[in-house]
Formats: sequence, C-alpha cells, structure tokens
Amino acid sequence: MAQLWGGRFTKETDKLVYNFNASISFDKKFYSQDIRGSIAHVTMLAKQGILTEEERKQIIEGLQGIQRDVESGALEITDEYEDIHSFVEANLIERIGDPGKKLHTGRSRNDQVALDMKLYTRDEILELDSLLRDLLQVLLKLMKENTETYMPGFTHLQKAQPITLAHHMGAYFEMFKRDRQRMRDIYSRMNYCPLGSGALAGTTYPLDREYTAKLLEFDGPTLNSMDAVADRDYLIELLSAMSTVMMHLSRFSEEIIIWNSNEYQFVEIDDAYSTGSSIMPQKKNPDIAELVRGKTGRVYGALMSLLTTMKGIPLAYNKDMQEDKELVFDAIDTTKGCLALFTGMIRTIRFCSQRMEDSAKHGFTNATDAADYLVNHGVAFRDAHGIVGRLVLCCIEKNIALEDLSLEEFKAISPVFEEDIYDAISMRTCVEKRTTTGAPGKKAMEKAIAAGEAYLNIE
Repeated sequence: MAQLWGGRFTKETDKLVYNFNASISFDKKFYSQDIRGSIAHVTMLAKQGILTEEERKQIIEGLQGIQRDVESGALEITDEYEDIHSFVEANLIERIGDPGKKLHTGRSRNDQVALDMKLYTRDEILELDSLLRDLLQVLLKLMKENTETYMPGFTHLQKAQPITLAHHMGAYFEMFKRDRQRMRDIYSRMNYCPLGSGALAGTTYPLDREYTAKLLEFDGPTLNSMDAVADRDYLIELLSAMSTVMMHLSRFSEEIIIWNSNEYQFVEIDDAYSTGSSIMPQKKNPDIAELVRGKTGRVYGALMSLLTTMKGIPLAYNKDMQEDKELVFDAIDTTKGCLALFTGMIRTIRFCSQRMEDSAKHGFTNATDAADYLVNHGVAFRDAHGIVGRLVLCCIEKNIALEDLSLEEFKAISPVFEEDIYDAISMRTCVEKRTTTGAPGKKAMEKAIAAGEAYLNIE
C-alpha cells in the first residue's frame, strides 16, 4: 500500500480500513490539477532557494512525464495508492529518485487537496458557464423568431392572458442569465490560493504564497491557513447554484412535457430526443425532459448532504470533508449532462404555432382586454368585469371563442360594444398594445432581444 504517512506507525493498516479511508477511486479525477499545483509549488520553492534549479527541472520534467503517460494510457492510476497525491509522488520518486522526495517540502496534503479541489472546481465552473451560454444563444434565437407567435400565458396552470413564444422563452433567458451570474460570482469569491497553508498553521519555510497564487492564476493567497484547509463554502455555493440551474431546467422540462401531451400538442420533440413504448405504437415520450426533471433531485441531494457533513466539523481539517468529492463530481457531471441534452432538445424542437394561437383564443385569454374595452368606453371596471364574465359563460355554452360571438350577441349583454371590439380582442392587438418594459408586445420584446444580444456579445 503506497502511503505518505507510514513513519509513525508500527502496524500495517487493516485492508478494510485502508480501503474505507482511501480516496483514489474518485480523486484520480483531478490528476492534472494535482500535477499543475505541484509544478507551481516547486517553481516557487526554487525561486525561494529551497530547491536548486536542477532539482526544479528534474521534478517538473518528471511530473510532465507522468501526466503524458496517464493521458496516453501508458500509466494507469490504480487503487494500490491511497490518493492521487501519493500516486503522483510515488511515481515521481520511482522515475527521478531522491529529488522526487523533495516535492512535498513546505506543504501538507490538507492544503494540497484544498488546492486541487479549487483548481478542478474553477475549471468545471467555466464549463458550466459555457453550457449555459450555449442554452442562452438557443433561447435568444427562438425569441427572435417568435415575436408574433401567439400563445396562452398561464397562472395556476389556467389560461390567463395572451403572450408570445418569444416572451415565454425570454422568461427562461432571464433565469439562465442569472445562473451564469451566480457561477461567475462563485468563481470570483473562491479564487484565492490555499497552497502554503500547510496542515493548518502554515510552515516555517520561507514560501512566497503570492507568487504561487500568481502562477496558478488566483487573485491572491488565502489569508487564514485554518480557514484555507477547512473551507468548503465554495462547493456548497456551487451545489446551490447548480441546484438552481436544475430547478430552472426542471420547470422548463415540465412545460415541455405538458406541451407535448395529446391535450396540448404545442410542440413536437425531435425523434433524437424521444422514445417510443414497447407495447403502445402510438406513443412518443419526452424522455429527455422527464430525465432532466428526475435528476434535479439528485443534485439537490448532493447539496443537502454536503451541508449536513459540514455542519458539525470543528476547525481545521477533518476526514469527513473527503465526502465532498464524490458528491460534487456527480452533481457537476449531472448538471453538465442535463444542460447539454436539454439545449439539444430545445434547439431541435418544433413549436406548433397555430395550435398555440388557437389555444389562446379558446381559453378566453383576451377576456381582460374585453373588459378594458368597456372601461375605455366609460364602464366602471367592476361592471365591465361582470359583463365579460357573462360573455364567457355564453361562449362556453356555445363552445366558441369570444371573437366568434356576433356583434348582436355582444350588444345583447352590453350595448356599449361596437364593431371595433373585434380588433380590440384580437390576439395581435392584445399582445401588441402591451409595450411596457418586460411585456410581450413586439416593441418591448425587441428591446429585450437587443439587451440579450448585448449581454452575450460583450463577453
């Protein structure tokens, strides 16, 4: 068993204990971050005169060779090592001899693992950001193409007022834009280097922590060594942000599932993102949307698990904190996979515009506009509300939309109605006259689209 701490012990660790304690099965995921951190560390040690230039050169060449061999498959990361740090160090010593034993000078596994996790998390945040950007671009394209695609807007899952598909997609654009902002906020707050903090109390070696931080593209070193090795706030924040991303994806998926139903028929999902039934040949199931909805709970679970793990841990490092990795790795992979698949589904989906407009018409989404018509002709709103309620009852009895009533039928309930009522309650008029910022009218949506374009293009 390759381990870094055997000198204190006279008895070999029980195999079951060793396996329970080991993290190599999952922390091998950040071998490249471990090597990158080690290269920066020995570069700083040589600058400070703690290592010779020749030692620095040998160690870095050895580390680079290990990385090349792992990536080519020539060197396998096996479970004979306790963790990724012992794998790298043991292979380095085997390759270059005694200089490799100096790799760990001035650092602990505590600050080393804290560094590796931060480097890995930073990289993953950038990937998540890129996937969110891809989704925003697809949504913006849909917004541009559908400023006159009318559909019902809902409250309580009841048809409420007419909107456009562009407006509906714009709501999700804002959600995912906030998700990106959260990712960038987390990146900025976490971007301080823990390396050099040691086990918890720094080191007596004359390290230049500012230089190490610069080499690794951090904004600076962490300012308290105990906090540096015990901090998992940034992972909790990331899990929270990913939970919010998944919540948004799940809400969107729920709507796609509803819209795909036989009762709605608002969308047709591309065959590549659907499956059929093993016994019912007519079925076309929205499996990707359902899986995204289902996997949301998995990411939520990781957040709650890490919060529970961290809540009772005294300063500084404790082995409980090893539980962060599998949770975070799985949640990141889940969120990234859901974002990629969902974006592909939305990119290829077909929206049934006529069906959506017909649904808005037959859902009395223009009832408020009919009441506004009466108000604009001198009727008190409360009276107008009652008049239109009677009109709706009449339409329900006849199984028709408001605009299908004859003028005589309108006048039979209120003589105030004239021929211009039909224009006042048309889907186009109902939507287009809503021009305040954030509304579904075409002029308002064009402003929102321009703002979305500016947001995506300035980066």
